[in-house]
Parts: sequence; structure tokens; C-alpha cells
Amino acid sequence: MPELSPRRRMLVLAICCMSLLIVSLDTTALNVGLPSMQRELHASTAGLQWTIDAYTLVLASLLMLAGSTGDRVGRKKVFMTGLVVFSIGSLLCSLAPNLESLIAFRMVQAVGGSMLNPVAMSIITNTFTEPRERARAIGVWGAVVGISMAAGPLVGGLLVESVGWRAIFWVNIPVGLAAVLLTLRFVPESRAPKARRPDPVGQVLVIALFGSLTYAIIEAPTAGAATVLPFAAVALVALAGLLWYEPRRDEPLIDLRFFRSAPFSGATVIAISAFASLGGFLFLSTLYLQNVRGLDALHAGLWMLPMAVPMFLCAPLAGRLVASRGPRLPLVVAGVAMTASAVLFAAFEAETSDTTLFLGYVVFGIGFGFVNAPITNTAVSGMPRSQAGVAAAVASTSRQLGQTLGVAVIGAVLASGITGSAYRTTFVTAARPGWWILAGCSLAVLTLGALTNGRWARTTAERAAQRLESAEIRQVVGAGEPV
Repeated sequence: MPELSPRRRMLVLAICCMSLLIVSLDTTALNVGLPSMQRELHASTAGLQWTIDAYTLVLASLLMLAGSTGDRVGRKKVFMTGLVVFSIGSLLCSLAPNLESLIAFRMVQAVGGSMLNPVAMSIITNTFTEPRERARAIGVWGAVVGISMAAGPLVGGLLVESVGWRAIFWVNIPVGLAAVLLTLRFVPESRAPKARRPDPVGQVLVIALFGSLTYAIIEAPTAGAATVLPFAAVALVALAGLLWYEPRRDEPLIDLRFFRSAPFSGATVIAISAFASLGGFLFLSTLYLQNVRGLDALHAGLWMLPMAVPMFLCAPLAGRLVASRGPRLPLVVAGVAMTASAVLFAAFEAETSDTTLFLGYVVFGIGFGFVNAPITNTAVSGMPRSQAGVAAAVASTSRQLGQTLGVAVIGAVLASGITGSAYRTTFVTAARPGWWILAGCSLAVLTLGALTNGRWARTTAERAAQRLESAEIRQVVGAGEPV
């Protein structure tokens, strides 16, 4: 990638952030529209889970493929393709006649979305090469999640109340088209020095693992063991296949050598845990505010502002802390705050009082605001720049997998404990085990954030990066190319 002026670099950052905005805004706005969709499409709790998880599941399955494809054929090309497909998928979702069609069109959306975030992060990593500058850029990237959290519930609530839930998907279309035109004009093309070959076997195994695991979790409360156990067995076989097959490839879809870096491994598990907490938190909150308290979509969105505003304000602060002091402090702050919020709901039924509900939302927003920037920075820093797309894709995959599992597990726990004829009176009790699960996920953020970012962990990251670079040099020399 050619050296860009500071102004041009900031423009590239803004364009990349547009892609994150439409992907994140779509998810947060859609959560507010779930009860309206449930009524119009006659969906069960499992059906609502699938409207979210069909998207995040496909996204998680294809992110690593998209990251490596961007490194191979050109990040700009893949990024623009993703914007077009995502916009088309959004249009189809707005026209869906039934739940099954909506789920299918959400999967089309996800195919486009998978080409956006990891490729955009790879573009940012290769645009901002100085570590402090890159950390600040990633802080801005993280702040966009806060913006989507603040704007998503309000935009979603306004659209649902004034037009209907279908209008949620309309927002993506003009933003996506504008991003395509700006990318075409201002974002330079870039590739990895050595193209990575496709790994179709690894890709099929990843899809089998994520898909069968999610299906088994979501359907467990209503389907019998004879239905669920075969999918659980497929997930185990796919996982074993990945662990056996991927290390034997020169250019695997998932390079398991990345996980020899303690910070990278820690960031991966932290991302899964943190976004499982976010997915479960939004799912429980949306259903409680509208189906139990009886709020309309707009007022439910307003109730989520105490969570969204701190998230927006804390994300850039986390980026500055990562740049000046490293990722450990913001991860510890995130873990403490998110754990405290989940325990407030689990042990003290915070949702039953306006004061504790407000406090629980604020504390969770502070915690999640601090978590995104250190995850991203830890995932890509220390890795060879030629592997930036793959490393960023693993981090993005971890986020989407976490959100998928959060909605699947929390929704399954809720469905197993709730009584249909007494939905409102049994909701809080049925949700309590889910809140304890979210507390455990948040505690994992705290523990791993403290343990995987010390001196020993940095040493493992340096060794892992050296081995990856040495392996790249051996492959280039073996292919007879100049080093």
C-alpha cells in the first residue's frame, strides 16, 4: 500500500468505519424490532434467536475466508463486493414475506458482512503502521460500536413505531452505496506480499462446527435428544477434524500457530466471552422491556441509552489507554464492570426496579466500552503485516461466534424456564440462570485480561511472530521467489 497523507489516512479510516457502522447498527436496531417481528411473523423464541444467529453464524463462518481472500486478491475489491452484497441482502430482508425468508435473506446479508469488518481492519492495519497511531485508529473503530449502540435502539425504535420493522433494513442501503463510491475513489488497493491459497476443507469444517453447535443449542429446549445429539456429534467431529487437518497445511484457513501467542489466544477467548455477554444482554433486555414491561419499541430504545452512551464515551478512552499503557488495564476495567452488572441482575433482580435497571445498564456500557479496542489491538499487533487480514478475521470471528453463542445459550435457557401462559410473571425467574452465565463470561474477560497481557505473554507473542515470519520466508524461498 502506498504511503498516504495524514488527511487521506483519516478518510480511509472513516470509510472503513462506515462498514462497521451499518453492520453494528443493523444488529442493535434489529434487537429493538424483535417483539414486533415476533407478532407479525408469529415467531417463537427460537425463531427470534434464528433471525439474529442466522446472520452472526454465517458471518462467523466466512470471516476468516474473507480475510485471507482480501489478502490474496485485493482488500479493496473484496471490501467493495461486501458492501454491494450487504446492501442487496438488506433490501431482500425488508421485503421478506415470512420468517423463513427473513432468515434466508439475513444469511445473504451475512455473506456481504463477512467481507467488511476483517478486510476493513486489515486496511486500517496497513494504513496506520505506527503502533500508537494504529492504537488510536482502532480506538476510533471501537467508538463506532458505541455510536451504533447509541443510535441503533433509537433509530430502530423510531422506524418500528413510525413505519415498521422492515424499515430497519432500509438504513443500510444508502450508507452502503455511499461507502462503495467513497471506497472506489479514495481507498488504495493492497494485498499481502504472498497470496494465501484457499482451504476448502478447513472452510467446510468451520461451517459444520459453528452451524451444528448453534443448532444443537437453540433447539435443545424444544427438540428431543434424538434430534440434538447428532448435531452435537457433528460439532465434535468437525472440531477434531480442524485440529488434525489444519496444522498439516502450509497455508491453513486457521493458522493454529497464532495461538502460541498468549495475548492472541487471550484476545480470542475474551472476544467470545465479551460478545456472548453483549448478545445475551441485548436479547434479555429487549424481550423484558417490551414483552414484560409493555414498552413500545421507541421507549425500549430510550431505556438502552444508559448502556449505549457510556459505551460510546469509553471506547476512544480505551484506545488511548491501549496506546499509552497497553491492553491489560482496559480489559480489567471491562471485566470488573461487566461482571458487576451481570451479578446485579442475577442476584438482585435489577430489572424489577428503575434505579437498579438504570445502574445495571450504565455499568455494563462502561465495561463493554473498554473491551473492544484492546481485543482488536492485541489480535493484530505483533503479527506479521502480511497476516493482518487473517489475524483480524480471527478476532472478528471470535466476536461473531461469541454473539451467536450468547443468543443461542441465553435464549435456550430462557425458553426452558418460561411458561407461555404466564410469560410476564415467570420471565425474571427464568432469566436469572442466563444472567449468571453472563456473569461467568464477564469474569473470564477480567481473568484472561489480567493473565495474558504481562511480560511472559508478550514474550510468547514475539516468539510466535518470529516463527510465522520464518515460515513465510521458507515458503517464499522454497517457491523460488526473491525474498
